[in-house]
Amino acid sequence: MRASPPIEDDLDDLTTNLGGLSTSAEKPQSKTAEKAADDTKDDEPTDANENDAAEEEDVNNDDEDDDGDDNENDNDDLEVEVKLADIQADPNSPLYSVKDFSKLGLHENLLKGIYEMGFVKPSKIQERALPLLLANPARNMIGQSQSGTGKTAAFVLTMLSRVDYDLNMPQALCLLPSRELARQTMEVVEKMGKYTPMRAKYAIKDSVKKGETIDAHIIIGTPGTVSDLIRKRALPLDSIKLIVLDEADNMLDMQGLADQTIRIKGFIKHKCQAVLFSATFPDNVRAFIQSFAPEANEIRLKATELTVDGIKQFYMNCRDSEHKIEVLSMLYSLMTVGQSIIFVRTRKTAERIAARMTAEGHAIVFLHGAQEVTERDKVMDRFRHGDIKVLITTNVIARGIDIQQVNLVINYDIPVDSDNRPDPETYLHRIGRTGRFGRTGASVNFVHDEESLDQMEAIQESLGCNITMVPTDDWEKAHKILKKALK
Repeated sequence: MRASPPIEDDLDDLTTNLGGLSTSAEKPQSKTAEKAADDTKDDEPTDANENDAAEEEDVNNDDEDDDGDDNENDNDDLEVEVKLADIQADPNSPLYSVKDFSKLGLHENLLKGIYEMGFVKPSKIQERALPLLLANPARNMIGQSQSGTGKTAAFVLTMLSRVDYDLNMPQALCLLPSRELARQTMEVVEKMGKYTPMRAKYAIKDSVKKGETIDAHIIIGTPGTVSDLIRKRALPLDSIKLIVLDEADNMLDMQGLADQTIRIKGFIKHKCQAVLFSATFPDNVRAFIQSFAPEANEIRLKATELTVDGIKQFYMNCRDSEHKIEVLSMLYSLMTVGQSIIFVRTRKTAERIAARMTAEGHAIVFLHGAQEVTERDKVMDRFRHGDIKVLITTNVIARGIDIQQVNLVINYDIPVDSDNRPDPETYLHRIGRTGRFGRTGASVNFVHDEESLDQMEAIQESLGCNITMVPTDDWEKAHKILKKALK
């Protein structure tokens, strides 16, 4: 299947604010006949293959869904399927769905935090998940939900509801694949639990002092650091009631994280509630969850619904790898974007592009797993607060990180897996960094040879999406097309 044809419409005034989108066909640009050298061949291996034990290197497919804002904007067309562990129970019973947070029997201080965050009513996934997550006796849960649908708020609310605040011991443990995702999830915990006596603690690199024993109620961390703290007897598990694993498929794809996660679960000798959430559930995850969360209730979206309909998807056909940088620079010279993320395959590419564009006067920074953790935190905080407009990164924030002002994602390198095969799941997570909570967004893929175009088209076919060409030889037309997509 070849990529979708370009869009052509009447000329608009070429302002820097970017608008809506119309579609009429034109013959697509042909692929380059001659393969150009991939600009990442001589780079170091992708950060995706590095171990969290080394601590929190880049993540192969990576939000937290800063779920509070605009929760009411979730896609009402999403169909949530429920499979109950109790085969005698009716999953369509009103007992297993709720339309109002006040019907969940929550403490008024929790409700106060929820409403202050901007929640109006439960999202589709929350409607079905929360009654099951909060039921007593506690039961394991497997949840499939794409980013931006409120899954983080669902498991955070569960943790806050399970905690006995009079007991100064760790009682809820949340494992996430990256430092960035852990920090973002902590923000939701702190906001939602603002009016409770809850105490939460990071279990990420450099977060726990030597000799310290953690006594916070809720622990948010990465498998590498959590494992290390358990070995050092700094993280007691005797009172753990709930263990949450977010981005489960990503955990299993990263070297070492699956084993660490299983060991952590094994250290908890008593029965506790296990909850797994992920946007996708490939076969390896389905096998894993049977041991991690046996006899679990299941909530999931149909695979065909795991797309991001609000995101307009484009590609730009570059002559070669050097032309990619020229096109990128021209793109930012012509257009004003709220905030944008440029995804590359390796850290070396990230640094090289950042240096080149900075020299040309563009305000741009990069983020990857080899940076010091303090630098990573600083970059993410500045980007989240809007001080930085353009961020170049490897897959370290491909999943779940929610910056609501991001309205453009550029795949400078088409995402591939460790065997250099097209990676639709990572693509889906990458472009999902824009168009959050029903907002409009756009993604642009750069291709520069037969191989990269074939990879993009394989992703397009796998996801059943339309990726439309934007010309690189007519910048007036290119500007007009993208302008209408980014309003």
